[in-house]
Amino acid sequence: MKRIFESGCFEEYAVRDLNSARKEIITGSYQYTETKPTVFISHKHDDLSDLKGVIGFLEKKYGVKIYIDSRDSSMPKITSAKTGENIKHRIKECHKFILLATNGAIESKWCNWELGFGDANKFPNNIALFPIKPKNVGDSQYKGSEYMDLYPFIAYYEGTEKYRDGTNVNKGYYVCTKKEGYNTIIPLSKWLTR
Repeated sequence: MKRIFESGCFEEYAVRDLNSARKEIITGSYQYTETKPTVFISHKHDDLSDLKGVIGFLEKKYGVKIYIDSRDSSMPKITSAKTGENIKHRIKECHKFILLATNGAIESKWCNWELGFGDANKFPNNIALFPIKPKNVGDSQYKGSEYMDLYPFIAYYEGTEKYRDGTNVNKGYYVCTKKEGYNTIIPLSKWLTR
């Protein structure tokens, strides 16, 4: 099982331009009542490359609609209390909350604040970490490991692992939750639509 992804591993899915990809948000036509699942992605703005890859991955592979605050024209130009109110509103509106859990995001005051608000409104079934570490470093250098015992996280199974009952786990992406000393897993596709 791959618990922590490496920076750049989703670049094949990357959206080219976040502005055009987020056109619905910018024009104000973003509809939360549609049948497509909506996902709020909390991210560090410095992690643009990984953000583009994860957005493309989730949109292209799973057909979800992504909300990112950095491309929302209703956000104030200067960060203020109104910024926080807008973010709280968007987190509540979206079906799911994912923290793009890079080392930078783990250290970000805003990302931690969003995670706390997401926790209060989406935990335990509608929140997950998407853990990404810098290239060419060991998992031990990933700063968000302690969060992965608390929050569900997205992981990749090679198809060689077994459930605790001995049955095989199919190859693919899953949301893992540590409960009562063992991981429970649900396919990412099912988690996004429940």
